[in-house]
Amino acid sequence: MTTAPYDFDTPVDRLGTWCVQWDGVPDLLPFTISDMDFACAPPVIDALQRRVAHGVFGYTDWRNDDFRGAVRDWFEQRHDTDVDPGSLVYAPSVLNQISQLLRMWTEPGDGVVVHTPTYDGFRKAVGGLGRELRTVPVDDPGLALLEAELARPGARVLLLCSPHNPTGRVWSDAELAGMAALCERYGVAVISDEIHADLAHAGSTHLPWTRYARGRWALVTSGTKAFNFPSLSGSYGFVGDPDDHAAFVRRMDTGEGLASPAVLSLVAHIAAYREGAEWLDAVRAYTYANLRFVGERLNEAFPELGWVPPQAGYLAWIDLRGVLGDAGDEVLQRELAERQGVAVRAGGTYGAPGHVRLNVGCPRGKVEVGVEALVRGVRAVRG
Repeated sequence: MTTAPYDFDTPVDRLGTWCVQWDGVPDLLPFTISDMDFACAPPVIDALQRRVAHGVFGYTDWRNDDFRGAVRDWFEQRHDTDVDPGSLVYAPSVLNQISQLLRMWTEPGDGVVVHTPTYDGFRKAVGGLGRELRTVPVDDPGLALLEAELARPGARVLLLCSPHNPTGRVWSDAELAGMAALCERYGVAVISDEIHADLAHAGSTHLPWTRYARGRWALVTSGTKAFNFPSLSGSYGFVGDPDDHAAFVRRMDTGEGLASPAVLSLVAHIAAYREGAEWLDAVRAYTYANLRFVGERLNEAFPELGWVPPQAGYLAWIDLRGVLGDAGDEVLQRELAERQGVAVRAGGTYGAPGHVRLNVGCPRGKVEVGVEALVRGVRAVRG
């Protein structure tokens, strides 16, 4: 399958490139960490090549009109949302922003509320800073469970993943408005990680937190996920309160020594947002077709699953509890690695045993091999 004029079917050899996904498990076919096996968008590559040809890579200021204007226009054109470039901040990564904000807004022992299953980066950041991870399920009709956690003494921050990783859920207008009202009621700040926002599929609309923001809040994001250049680093965000914004910038410029960003990251972001929309639409269509293929094959093999593709992203979050029998994560993972030759993320990584997360941001041929291996593996362990 090819999405003209881009070829996503032809594999790109990533072995030997210090690639976490491939070189981390060189003897296995990997479907693990969330980056894609596709070459970056041509306009981004062209812009990077022009900047490299310039030959000078001196200290750089992210507070420039080209970068701020590209971000502003992207949010307006892509998400029908006006943002204030004056509230923009910059950091090496989304998780770095989250850690800085947690240091600013919480103390050790304070409660940070997250949805389960939970992106493992959240777990590491919250636990690593000595804060208490407090969880509520993604499926929470009426937000009653969320309200109970926000109302508990010591709750200081709702760390929201929007769209949600690993499930790919896109939060509705009513859900986001309800979360905002509850956080305001209980005096809880909000950090909304929206790095998967540009990967929402047709029929689902991502709604930025800036539309709902009340009280103390920040939206953190990056173009690195959707446009597949995470190794260039770089992220940005919006911090609502002017004093909080100034404190964040001061912390990065002085305490963290990160006043100057990686210039190639700025170049990539600007090119992606100015010229990369067509490529992004093509890659979303391709990966969604991969997800539909996963669903067709899994439901053919295990009709009781009734699996449907996520609303956003290229990560297939699959609940296998109904088909695994008595086999647990360790048994399935051992079967997949030792006998089927594939590496897939175990649900326990996200606090949800009995699930797997399968990355299908790759050529269809690889997806076919991975899904067949998963089907064989499940059949083998359940007896």
